[in-house]
Parts: sequence; C-alpha cells; structure tokens
Amino acid sequence: MNYDVIVIGSGPGGYVCAIRCAQLGMKTAIVEKYNTLGGTCLNVGCIPSKAMLDSSHQYHDAVHKFADHGINVGTPKIDFKQMVARKQGVVDQMTKGVEFLMKKNKIDTYTGMGSFVDANTVKIAGEKTENITGKNIVIATGSKPSSIPGIAIDKKRVITSTEALELKEIPKHLIVIGGGVIGLELGSVYHRLGAEVSVVEYAPSIIASMDASLGKEMGRVMKKQGMKLHLGHKVTSVTTKGKTVTVTAEGKKGEVTLEGDYCLIAVGRRPYTAGLNAENAGVKLDDRGRVEVNEHLQTSAANIYAIGDVVKGAMLAHKAEEEGVAVAEMLAGQKPHINYNLVPGVVYTWPEVAGVGQTEEQLKEAGVKYKVGQFPFRANGRAVAGMDTDGFVKIIADAETDEVLGAHMIGPRVADMITQIATAMEFRASAEDIARVCHAHPTTSEVTKEAALAATENRAIHS
Repeated sequence: MNYDVIVIGSGPGGYVCAIRCAQLGMKTAIVEKYNTLGGTCLNVGCIPSKAMLDSSHQYHDAVHKFADHGINVGTPKIDFKQMVARKQGVVDQMTKGVEFLMKKNKIDTYTGMGSFVDANTVKIAGEKTENITGKNIVIATGSKPSSIPGIAIDKKRVITSTEALELKEIPKHLIVIGGGVIGLELGSVYHRLGAEVSVVEYAPSIIASMDASLGKEMGRVMKKQGMKLHLGHKVTSVTTKGKTVTVTAEGKKGEVTLEGDYCLIAVGRRPYTAGLNAENAGVKLDDRGRVEVNEHLQTSAANIYAIGDVVKGAMLAHKAEEEGVAVAEMLAGQKPHINYNLVPGVVYTWPEVAGVGQTEEQLKEAGVKYKVGQFPFRANGRAVAGMDTDGFVKIIADAETDEVLGAHMIGPRVADMITQIATAMEFRASAEDIARVCHAHPTTSEVTKEAALAATENRAIHS
C-alpha cells in the first residue's frame, strides 16, 4: 500500500499529525507498536497519572478539608482496587477516542513494530509482517523512562512511572529518586493516600528546570505536607532484599540511607528509537540518541520528519502536538510557526506549578534588565474560600518596554491559568495590558491581574 504520509507512533504528536494530514487531504497511515493507540501519554503517562492525582486529591480533601466545610463523612476508606480500575477506565475511554478519530478521518491503522527498510518503505512486524510505502514519513516514536547507570530496575520493587501506575497496593514508604515532574506527581499520589514519601534529588532544588522561586515554594509546601526531601544528594546504590529496597545517597553533610518497600526511578526520559533502523533510511541520530532535525523538523533524509520526545526540546505532549500539526501543514505547503519560548511547563501536584517564557535565572544570565511583580494566593478571596492559599503568581516584564518576558505560578489551578499569559505573550503584551484586562471576581485569575499590577510601578491593590 502506498501513502502520502506514514506516521510511526500514535502518541499525542503522532496521532495529531496524522489527523491534520488527513484533514489536509493526504492519504495517511499510522503505525503503532502496541495494541492501543495514544502512546505513553494516554496509556502510561499524562492521562492515568492525572486520574490518580485527581482520585488521591479527592481522598485528601475528604480527610483534611470536608469537616471544615461542614461535611461529616466519618473516616474515609480507600478502595485502591476501584481507584486503579477508575484510572484504567479513563485510559480506555481516551484510547478508544483516538481509535474513533482515526476511523473518522479515514486514517489506516497498522499494529506492529514499524522500522525503515529504506527512506520510503516501512516494515510492520505485527501478527503478520508487511511493508507499506510513503512519499513522506514522520517519526513520532516518543520516549522511555531513563535510569541511573549501575541501578537495575526490576519493575517489582525498583520501578518506573509505568509500574507506579499499576501497583496492587499503596506503598508504606515510597522512595522517589528524582525531584522533577514525574517524581513529584507520583510521589504526591501515594503520599495523599497515606504512604511515607522520601524524594532524593541530585540538584539543590526540586523542579530545578523551572524558575527557582517555584522550587523553593514547592519545597516549603511539600515539607509542610509531610514529604521528606533530600536535596543535593547523589544516589550511590539501590539494593533490594525481599520486600525492602535500600537507597544510599551522598550529600554535602554525608551519606543518607533510606529503606522503603518501593523505589521509583524518576530521573527523566530518553528518546526511543530502538528497532527503528533509522540508518536504513539515512536518518541521523545525535549523541543523545535523538533524531537530528532542522528548523522545519526535517531529518537528514529530505522526505522524513521527526517530532515530539524523539527530537530536541522539552518532552511535553502539547509540544509534540504542535510539532505534529506544523509538519502536516508544511507538507501541505503552508507556513506554520512554533514559538518554543511559549510552550508552558506544568507540574500537576497540589498546589499546581506552571511556567512559561523566561525564568529570572535565564534573564540574569542573558543580561536582560527586568522587573518582577508577584502576588500571593493567600490574599485572594476565591483561594481563601476554597482553602487553597499556598503559592503565588510572578510576572516578569522588560524593565524598559514592559513586555512580559515570563510568568511563573504555583497555586490552585495554575495549570489552567498559565494559558492566559502564554496567549498574552504570543501577542507581545505588556504587564500593563494584562493589568488593564477586567478579571471576573471572585476568581483565582485575579492573582494574575494583581501580579501584573505589581510589575507596573507596584500598583497591586490587595497587598
């Protein structure tokens, strides 16, 4: 079978790319290794983790907040089996939705391992082995969890995020290696459900890639919640004996030894190209295993493109989606554009964390003169009414032009709030522009308005 476009991988980047190609009139095929579509995000990443985060958040509120609201439910009990089953139901609904979209858009779906025979031919090794050809091919094979050299992941006691979403029991003591997005989110899930959680992070701060003020505040909140943070510690060994995992780590003040029943390795993700046989198509990989692409996401083979986690840049589902659309539109002769500076980053803990644009650290390093406006959620009526007063919104603007250069938030529902700033920055808005927008009262979005006012001659009203 011959196609205009073959997409290898059905994660958010791949399936979105396929849909957009089909919308633009191209005969499109999508190749997926696993039996369900949606890739890591829908099956073992974004979607199931958010389902578990939401369930654990509901339980946490029932235990800690309902009584203050005048709701007496006694002592809530966890039906962990039902919680995991609900999570799987969400996953099934979403993956079936992608399957429906493939049929709706007349995209041919192939199940099996896709690999290159040459620059125009993809071999699919599934229940049967067959070859299909395409004028253009898009690599969207995503990523897999990274590990630490010398540490064996047995997927039973020393686990990755995939196994952490499939546990049959709530850990007594979960040791998390890595204080980034994945580690903090899954650590939060089990901490809310009653587990002791210890986080070991090599950097001096959690969520170290984001604005430093966010990691500092998140660390304060997590310690208040009861999580234990061991920052600036390098893991030296992870050993398992029976149901006990022992982790040793070196810090400035000496060695720390932790014993738990599960250890989650959450030190990031790596591009997944195993079995792709990219060399058969003349596609080059860089020294970190990523597919090399130019500014048009084109590989060293002119008719082959790559998107998402398998190329450079943030490993985020929404970044992959934008790249998938961009490739489809370029193939159709359009001139799409992606502003990578405006790809938001979000951590779905509670409080949530979100950022877009430049951090203070990046601006200092670049020698850019800037000003900062910051406003706390504790002074916001809606946040007080909802008993969610931790955190703040920080807006950074150019010292001379007042153009917004970045925004960094920690607080309730900031994952939804950050898009307002991303939109404003897309139109090169100033802090004054945001401050002049009438925000509904009472809403947590008013914290954004107050931060913008604080950035313009310190005009915040409620501080």
